[in-house]
Amino acid sequence: MLHDLVARYGPALVFVNALAASLGLPVPAMPTLIAFGAMAALHPASIGAQLLPVLVLAVFASVAGDSVWFFAGRYYGGATLKTLCRLSLSRDTCVKKTERFFGRWGVRVLTVSKLVPGLSLLSVPMAGAVGVPYRAFVAHDGIGAAIWATLGLAVGVMVSRQVDWLLGAFNRLGPRSLFVVAALLAAYAGYRWLRRRALNAKLVDARIAVDELHALMSGEPAPVVLDIRSDEKRQLEPYVIPGAQLADERRLDEIIAAYRPDQKVVIYCSCPNEVSAAWMAKKLIEAGFHDVLPLKGGIDAWRDAGRAVASLPLRADDEGRPEGQSAPRAA
Repeated sequence: MLHDLVARYGPALVFVNALAASLGLPVPAMPTLIAFGAMAALHPASIGAQLLPVLVLAVFASVAGDSVWFFAGRYYGGATLKTLCRLSLSRDTCVKKTERFFGRWGVRVLTVSKLVPGLSLLSVPMAGAVGVPYRAFVAHDGIGAAIWATLGLAVGVMVSRQVDWLLGAFNRLGPRSLFVVAALLAAYAGYRWLRRRALNAKLVDARIAVDELHALMSGEPAPVVLDIRSDEKRQLEPYVIPGAQLADERRLDEIIAAYRPDQKVVIYCSCPNEVSAAWMAKKLIEAGFHDVLPLKGGIDAWRDAGRAVASLPLRADDEGRPEGQSAPRAA
């Protein structure tokens, strides 16, 4: 029965699963590719002949879904990245690493992004936001999708015996197997969500509000304000809180050496969850600083409150920018 279902609906299932995964739904497509590859190895006469069509369908579905996020990044810029940041179950630091990885390698990162958990979260819409030509995007994203799909099918062929045993166990469970899979996915998503919620709850009392920071900046001595957004995010949103110093949390020793421990320090980033700012505040306190707080809501909350921002200079040309990447777009 399982053989008949895979032979008849397997390609359609792979297409739908790959499309849903690329659109950002919590339905990983790699297990489906592995299962289909295993069934193809076990039944080469019937299912094996569908390997190439399934590979093409998986690549097409992946590129189609990614194209939606690409154009969302192209037309909505930083707003799309903020939406993904809110929806992501990953820490903000992971998001920042993705931004920096894209900033270093440009559109070429799309050839491997599907193989690195979390990397494709922002790399696809960022390609649109920074002005990568759609033709270059499709070429690199298509190569990445082909590598990803080929790897999944190949792994399925190599572990076909083990997958056969696992599918047999699910087959014996019957319809209950679907509930088992759904329960495992729900448990995983729930665990990630609860962990992130617990982390955010710890930050509630250890933050400074926009109005409080604005009042402090009008007095003496004014606090030190550190902007720790990635360079890539600053290119998309080329403005800062007036008087803020650009800082990189990876160079913590330089920051510690540049300021006195008795100075009040306020740190802000861009992602709404402020985990990066809270992490750096914690490190500075551990280094001997007495009064360090992240800004509640980051720079977005500052702008939403109607406070003034200062412009950052944009680069006049594309010199030194990664291959396939054009001038950045402001949000």
